[in-house]
Amino acid sequence: MLNPVSAAPDIARMKRELAALVALRTENPPGREIDAALYIRDVLAPLGFEIALDEYKPGRVNIEAKLVNGPGPVFAFNTHMDVVPAGDGWSSDPFKLREADGNLYGRGACDCKGPLAAMLEAVRMLASDRASWSGTLLAVFVGDEEIASEGAKLYASRKPKIDYAVVGEPTSNTVYSAHKGSLRPLVRVLGVPAHSGSPHLGENAILRAGELLALVAQAHETDIRHRSHPLVGGASLTVTRIHGGHADNVLPGACELLLDRRLVPGEDEEQVKADIAALLTRAHELTGLRAEIVEWKPTTGGATETAVDRPVVQASLAACRAHGITNSGPFGFQGACDLVHFRSTGAEGVVIGPGSLSVAHKADEFVPVDEFVTSSLIYRDIARNLLTA
Repeated sequence: MLNPVSAAPDIARMKRELAALVALRTENPPGREIDAALYIRDVLAPLGFEIALDEYKPGRVNIEAKLVNGPGPVFAFNTHMDVVPAGDGWSSDPFKLREADGNLYGRGACDCKGPLAAMLEAVRMLASDRASWSGTLLAVFVGDEEIASEGAKLYASRKPKIDYAVVGEPTSNTVYSAHKGSLRPLVRVLGVPAHSGSPHLGENAILRAGELLALVAQAHETDIRHRSHPLVGGASLTVTRIHGGHADNVLPGACELLLDRRLVPGEDEEQVKADIAALLTRAHELTGLRAEIVEWKPTTGGATETAVDRPVVQASLAACRAHGITNSGPFGFQGACDLVHFRSTGAEGVVIGPGSLSVAHKADEFVPVDEFVTSSLIYRDIARNLLTA
């Protein structure tokens, strides 16, 4: 029998569990994370974890697995169970894990069922070696990260006590301690409908929207992109969707623009919302165009960071280096993830996981086998180093 302290990951088991998770079609929409949550329950309950399932919508669920092992801090592993739709262009069945050339292919292989399976192996190793750590170990897997982070927002809203959190996302096993946030206002520019043969009798909302677009670009270039953070770079404001008009021969009475505002750590969401409202007011004063914010589209959330000198960052960097990751960070995500919601509970946190964002959300998504296995050891060692009485 192996000494638990020196026990290595069971690579065959890790591949089997990843294959089982990939086979569960948790494409979002609609999500159906409950299928993955029940699988995770059946894996962790026999190890002595206390399991709590929280079905917040039909088929949409969070799962928390808790193992109390004496006094000490509370450490949480987290990632999400949903994946983006498979789409077309795959070389093989996206829901059947395929191994080739040192990689494991399948929808979610790196985003984020690869990190999830590696976390399952890490908590299994920790559960078998309870003499080496003290405290409370959590495995928190949530729904809906790919669209609006409903699962993580709900979990965090209940203010669980967590001291340290490691969020699984594909980072090639390097440490990310900061990420951007996002706001997406849907802006409606108003016009006056008229017959297109007599445009002087109306006001073309699409042309007016063009004037607003020029001001959006100006605001980005002269102000917003200069709001910079050393790890994530600059903030931004752009437009990602536009829709206007309802008939070929009618001047449009409205044109809608979806703006995408990326925040950097340190920016206040309410102030950014006020800035966007002020931009619309300025547009009216300069050109007379009329515009309103119809709604704020759901997003993953705001920006956040954990200071480099905090214990979770230092422990994460040390664990990565110990397992051969020489340029281990810390770095910053250009996108958003659920770290911000765990930070809102008071936890220090980082983002680490196998695989690359460059292949996430694409056909033939994959995770390298070596990164997949190594991540379980990195996860184990971060938790073990922080869970002390």
